Amino acid sequence: MSDEAETGVLEALQAALAAEQAAVYGYGVVGGQIGAQRLAEARSAYDAHRAGRDALAREVRDLGGTPVAASAAYALPFPVTDTATAVRLAAELEERVADVYSDLVRASSGERRGSAAAALREAAVRAVRWSGESVAFPGLAERAGPGADSGAAAGGSASPSLTASATP
Repeated sequence: MSDEAETGVLEALQAALAAEQAAVYGYGVVGGQIGAQRLAEARSAYDAHRAGRDALAREVRDLGGTPVAASAAYALPFPVTDTATAVRLAAELEERVADVYSDLVRASSGERRGSAAAALREAAVRAVRWSGESVAFPGLAERAGPGADSGAAAGGSASPSLTASATP
């Protein structure tokens, strides 16, 4: 693998790691507001994102990088005050994670590409379960939708994680 390709893979791994960290934080918020009927689903997603975070941190270290640190807090895209907004946040978290994994699929090859594709699929399935909607190409919807800019359509990442915040 060339240095340039390895740098691209490392950048995509770091972006996926940051997205997983944001998802772990976001699911903490979801868990505080989700109704009892979907609490097990939220816990399962939380556990999956923690495992993804830990695996990505190992991969970054294996490539000689220092894993990007999680923020102490993240600004949520909207107030989460009840079950309905918790479900909406969970769907958005999954869509953002799928988006970043699509970048990792594109940047990598071999076993890493297969793992990234599996993570993309899992996030897309969770997004559909949370939202009740389906997307033809999960993780790419925001790139092809109305108003998508040419940079995003060409492969730039559109808002891969919640915004880091200095205060909770």
